[in-house]
Amino acid sequence: MLAVNIQDMLKAIGEEELERLLSDFSSPLNEEVEDFVRSKSIEFARKKLSITYLVIRKTDSREIALMGIFTLAHKAVEITNTNISSTARRKLSRYAKLEEDTDKYNISAFLIAQFGKNSAVFDDWRISRNELMDLTFEILKHVQYYVGGGVVYLDCENIDKVLAFYQSDYNRFKKFGERVSESEGKRYLQLLRFF
Repeated sequence: MLAVNIQDMLKAIGEEELERLLSDFSSPLNEEVEDFVRSKSIEFARKKLSITYLVIRKTDSREIALMGIFTLAHKAVEITNTNISSTARRKLSRYAKLEEDTDKYNISAFLIAQFGKNSAVFDDWRISRNELMDLTFEILKHVQYYVGGGVVYLDCENIDKVLAFYQSDYNRFKKFGERVSESEGKRYLQLLRFF
């Protein structure tokens, strides 16, 4: 099992075969992720808006099985000083300065824009969410080594099971705010984690 940059897959197997592989991605509990993978991930990578990593495994017959995906970007985010703990403030001060007039940190951070397992793979080949997050952070730590930084964030819906996963002792994301998507009419919680 390995995480491969979608741009490398495009070069290795061509656009037609890559689109076929992506069309098999299924995420019935999160149609937004499924739609992104199937119809937007290649275009976003070409435009350098975000890069999707395909977690793949080769079968005995040399076929490629898509087990999961995660999409990364680098983006500016505002973090309100009153929404975070004193420990988070101390860590944030390494990467950003508190704007006194707004009481906010403006920081450039790594964004986990999409994250999901493929429900269409065989049960014994399924990847756990924690394994998928470990692969995500392997890539992020590699990028951090070359460009610096130390803050990762994501947006998620306010669903107990999803929040429990991100905020577990294993994954250690903490809530710092929320945003409303006017185009979707949805409210998202914003979570951050430090390296």
